[in-house]
Amino acid sequence: MELAYYVHNLDPYLVRFSGHWGIRYYGLAYVAGYLLLRWSLSYQRRRGWLPLDQERCESLANSVFFLGAVLGGRLGYCLLYDFPNFVRRPWIFFEVWRGGMASHGGILGVTVVLWAFAKRASLPFFVLSDAVAFFTPWALGLGRIANFVNGELWGRPASVPWAVIFPNAPWVEGRPVPRHPSQLYEALVEGLLLGSFLWILRHKPLRPGWLTAAFLLAYGIGRVAVECFREPDPQIGFYFGVLTQGQLLSFPMILAGTVLALWLAKKEACPLPGERSGKYQLGKAGQPGA
Repeated sequence: MELAYYVHNLDPYLVRFSGHWGIRYYGLAYVAGYLLLRWSLSYQRRRGWLPLDQERCESLANSVFFLGAVLGGRLGYCLLYDFPNFVRRPWIFFEVWRGGMASHGGILGVTVVLWAFAKRASLPFFVLSDAVAFFTPWALGLGRIANFVNGELWGRPASVPWAVIFPNAPWVEGRPVPRHPSQLYEALVEGLLLGSFLWILRHKPLRPGWLTAAFLLAYGIGRVAVECFREPDPQIGFYFGVLTQGQLLSFPMILAGTVLALWLAKKEACPLPGERSGKYQLGKAGQPGA
């Protein structure tokens, strides 16, 4: 007896004004991610984990979101997933209505922003990277749910009971076939599970940098695993017949997380005041107290 699979027919718009103009759930996911980032930084400031005053917390949130996640994510997609087209038509960078964001590009963009902000604020880089890593999985999870609503980034053909038929996915033998809802797998692994894991770690007395290492390792491993169920990007396909672009880009994250974890484990320098608890005392200007 053949299963009756769910046929994806969700409307990507909460409100459609006309044509392709309206309020999309994907856009709302970014708005929610931005608000979540602001709340997360304020929460960590109140807990003593982030030695910044409220004004600098807001400045950090704006820089991380707009310059790091949005600009880096868009540029990352153009360079990593659509490079030939980008070279021929560089103005496609501004054609955001066509879609195209790369999480690896966003992570790299955020890293650059954090490095610059740390230099300007005279703060250890890992204090800031831990604070941002703490919230990142939840934003990634929201984005993956929005991908599912959009009916994009679908999985490979499957026969599991929860498989979904995506009408816009490539047909097999002249007909649409059920596929893994890999967007929801990623929302579960990259969002809920990783977010819960980092929440637990954040409330433990760890040296700055451990949360960043845990994020790099767990996200990289989780992404490699889930990509086994995701259809590769059609313009790229497989590398060496087995690896997707997402997996290839995740291996450097796993390596970086491993090296950072080993370095932290072997670090013999005496900790700064409050470093072992992950907390800093705020001075009058929002700087670490003596």
